[in-house]
Amino acid sequence: MQLRIIASGRLKSGPERELIQRYAERIRASGPQIALGPLVESEIDPKPFRSSSAESAVLAAQIPEGAALCLLDERGKALGSRDLADALARWRDDGMREACFIIGGADGLDVNAFGKPDMMLSFGKAVWPHMLVRAMLAEQLYRAVSILSGSPYHRD
Repeated sequence: MQLRIIASGRLKSGPERELIQRYAERIRASGPQIALGPLVESEIDPKPFRSSSAESAVLAAQIPEGAALCLLDERGKALGSRDLADALARWRDDGMREACFIIGGADGLDVNAFGKPDMMLSFGKAVWPHMLVRAMLAEQLYRAVSILSGSPYHRD
């Protein structure tokens, strides 16, 4: 099952980009044995949009038909790493070909643009810049792959 981050904002070179690339490479190396990966990204430029509804509609248009859908939103549920790994395994085992993780812009997501997501995920009550959320999500996806593959990366 391919993993896709769909995000508002263009991430240029820098430490966040390097982190995402590092975790994407790790997923590419260890994910195929457990039918997860690769991790890919789709970005949209948020500048033309005057509302979160318009921006969310364009983000939603990037989601392939039949993909599992996770919205990153402060109203979502804060999951532990094992819970996220379990969700990925469930989607994979249910035959999903892709899992999409949506990160909105500065004004958040209009959840109505996405129908009924499979999951809404929060990284806590704090507000995070989208580029840090992307890096944190990439790490958590790698951590989930490592949990499911039995790697010692994750320690309880």
